[in-house]
Amino acid sequence: MNIKVGLATTGLALVALATSSITLADTQAQIDGRVSRTLIHFNNINPENKILGDKAAGVLVFPRVTKGGVGVGGEFGQGSLQVNGKTVGYYSVGSASVGLTLGLARHSEVIMFMTPDALNKFTSSAGWSIGADTGVTVISGGANDNYGSQTMQKPILAFAFAEKGLIGDLSLEGTKISKINP
Repeated sequence: MNIKVGLATTGLALVALATSSITLADTQAQIDGRVSRTLIHFNNINPENKILGDKAAGVLVFPRVTKGGVGVGGEFGQGSLQVNGKTVGYYSVGSASVGLTLGLARHSEVIMFMTPDALNKFTSSAGWSIGADTGVTVISGGANDNYGSQTMQKPILAFAFAEKGLIGDLSLEGTKISKINP
């Protein structure tokens, strides 16, 4: 009976996550404004962030990613992909998990595609999963770390920063990113 309850709870969490993505949809103007403010904040945290961003073939920005749960967890956010400082597409990020998730938190994510090949693989995929489709180097110190030459040579860099709230897990593993039309 516990397995049935667990499966039902997981199913309800996935339905709630999918429904929230529809009901919480933002307009392009709202996403653009949040992305712009997030990039300014990101670049102000550390001058090296701007240098990395200028070298990147593309920068995917999720200004507000909300993650939470009690046992069963979920995550959702919306953002845009920028190439040469211009928005070329809108995306959602989401995941669901079963396990030891406890709490609620909001953070921002910036994913930099440092090579044209990495950007091309991302834009040509129908749905892209961090960890499953490709390896992403998560900068553990957040957006205010110092980056060595090893970091600068990685094809995809990810930053999670400006955490608000309390949650036991802030990994990006298993996160799915999909193109949207707000």
